[in-house]
Amino acid sequence: MEKEKVEILLVEDNPNDVRLTLRALKKRNLVNEIKVVTDGVEALDYIYCRNQYSDRNFDEHPKVIFLDLKLPKLNGLEVLETIKSDIRTRQIPVVVLTSSAEDCDLKKCYDLGVNSYIVKPVDFDNFVESVSKLGFYWLLLNKLPE
Repeated sequence: MEKEKVEILLVEDNPNDVRLTLRALKKRNLVNEIKVVTDGVEALDYIYCRNQYSDRNFDEHPKVIFLDLKLPKLNGLEVLETIKSDIRTRQIPVVVLTSSAEDCDLKKCYDLGVNSYIVKPVDFDNFVESVSKLGFYWLLLNKLPE
């Protein structure tokens, strides 16, 4: 059985935002290798190959993680802190994609090592355009260490 190669890990609990994000990425033909998880615990299980993801190869990290902050079980800040405090995962780019424009959330994310912080545009067309540009940048333009 061939293992799936995930380029984007989308951590989002809102089904409408998942749908819009996938639509935006599809517009740029960037949707083939995306994994969607809906809470913070599942995100860490995926990244660390635990529980239902125990058959994944730990060394095959996503190229980028799009992370919402307001998640069930573990919030996005807790997920971000775990990823960025672990030498094995800290180089995975994490983009916070959230509705929170709170200055305290922004500061905390950068203190924890986030690579980018994007406030989700309310307008549908702007949301689609923003996510499309994010996917293009992080998957095609950005260079990561081997």
